Amino acid sequence: MAKFTPQQKLYKQIQRQFNRATRNYSMLHDDDRILVALSGGKDSLTLLQLMAERSRIIKPRISIVAAHVTMVNIPYKADINFLKEFCSGLGVELYILESGFDASTDTRKSPCFLCSWNRRKALFTLAQQIGCNKIALGHNMDDFIETMLMNITFQGTFSAMPPVMKMEKFPITVIRPLCLVNEKNVEEYAIECNFLPQEKNCPYENASNRSAMKRLLNELESLNPEARYNIWGAMSNIQPSLLPPKVEKNT
Repeated sequence: MAKFTPQQKLYKQIQRQFNRATRNYSMLHDDDRILVALSGGKDSLTLLQLMAERSRIIKPRISIVAAHVTMVNIPYKADINFLKEFCSGLGVELYILESGFDASTDTRKSPCFLCSWNRRKALFTLAQQIGCNKIALGHNMDDFIETMLMNITFQGTFSAMPPVMKMEKFPITVIRPLCLVNEKNVEEYAIECNFLPQEKNCPYENASNRSAMKRLLNELESLNPEARYNIWGAMSNIQPSLLPPKVEKNT
């Protein structure tokens, strides 16, 4: 019996979760041309590797390209040469884009929101220019749960992110094929693969509410090792009859 290395074992586990997500949520179809958002972080590098391998499977037949968006006014930086070599090794074409924003133009929004919005805008524009009908983002299971916890805590809504989302203003569908993947598995895999860390980390990453939600999720998992998976299951197991009915504010 063949013995797998720790790297191979991790990849096989992540690949199973990736395949289950693409099947369960019908993410891939014949003739899809998919733009993979490559930030340079562990999730996007792992996603691109999975998507590149998946593109070599005949049914359904898909094609992929990758894009990296550099924010000119945020001291967050990936190693562009590493990204180019990584994509070249996978046989994937890479587009390098630049974007930016002025945080003073909308003080109601956080720098994280503005950065994310401008990155997405650049990706949507490129996708239409090069004939892509889908954009693949590297959000993992933890990202979904943390978003839900933030929305409950700060917005008063029970919502997160859909694995598949058809945009209203763009002829683009966003897919998140890592939605069933535990972030810890990706972290371990990135270490095994020697994925280069960011040259400069985002200055806002530890000051955001997401960091607090990440700590909260870890605390919940210390109470119950299955907490992460139970919370994920709860998002699609809502029982309205056991919840308070919505009451209009003027009553």
